[in-house]
Amino acid sequence: MKVTVMRQMEFKMERPGLTKAGDHLKVTEGKLPTSYYYTIEHAIAMSGNYAVGERLKSREGDVIDVKETEKGYFVTMEFDE
Repeated sequence: MKVTVMRQMEFKMERPGLTKAGDHLKVTEGKLPTSYYYTIEHAIAMSGNYAVGERLKSREGDVIDVKETEKGYFVTMEFDE
């Protein structure tokens, strides 16, 4: 029996209305010298940096929340790991 593990990640979005809860989106992986970051295609939002051991295995997921805070807009996505 295969166990499905869902992973949530948060992305910073610069302006409202680019995505909404329920959207199924793809992400691309970028590499820095000692970490990785992810961008929701096509430049909708960007994640923070993740260590090598925290790399995302999946390249697509579902938007489960979009919220506005005093620091901007944040998209939470869920991935099947």
